[in-house]
Amino acid sequence: MQKPPFDQRLARVLVRPLIGTFISPNHLTTLSLFLALAGALCLASSETLWQNCGAGLFVLARFMDHWDGELARQSERQSRFGYYFDYATGGLSYAALFCGLGFGLVESVLDTWAISLGLMGAVSAVLAMGFNLWIDAETSENVGDTTLTYPMIAGFELEDGIYLLAPLTWFGCLVPFFTAAGVGATLYCLWTLIRPFRLLWMRHRENEL
Repeated sequence: MQKPPFDQRLARVLVRPLIGTFISPNHLTTLSLFLALAGALCLASSETLWQNCGAGLFVLARFMDHWDGELARQSERQSRFGYYFDYATGGLSYAALFCGLGFGLVESVLDTWAISLGLMGAVSAVLAMGFNLWIDAETSENVGDTTLTYPMIAGFELEDGIYLLAPLTWFGCLVPFFTAAGVGATLYCLWTLIRPFRLLWMRHRENEL
């Protein structure tokens, strides 16, 4: 069985003091959503200081994305609402990020193409969320028994690349990161789109046999 990524293992330790307190997994999900939206709003500014703050806030929000799930498992407070809320938070957070970056980088070398790239990334994030939810529902016996896996190398998942947003922004490399992320989000969306069709095709073949 594949080991959890490093950030999830760290989150598992950090949430232990919250077990038995009034803080619920949904509280953590809500906090991560607000942090992500605040970060995206800051990144929508063309001011370097605001962009630096926004990058830090968004990276923190994505790290906290592991906290709610770990708290739910350790305190046995998993719920159907929390499951969907967590998925929706992830999709909306990335959509807000791409929109924010698109508006914030209009004055960069990307010019108005930044808005197009941002919208493309935002739509891809929402669609990928929907495709993943559908696949998870179709391949899991119970809601929340997530079967989705992401490519992982040396203890890091593919989505952990978002942590590079902060250091690259602080070192003035936000434009190339945004470009790569926008293209990557679109390719990932296409990959998730293939999976439902593959599942439907496999079921069709099984029914024929």
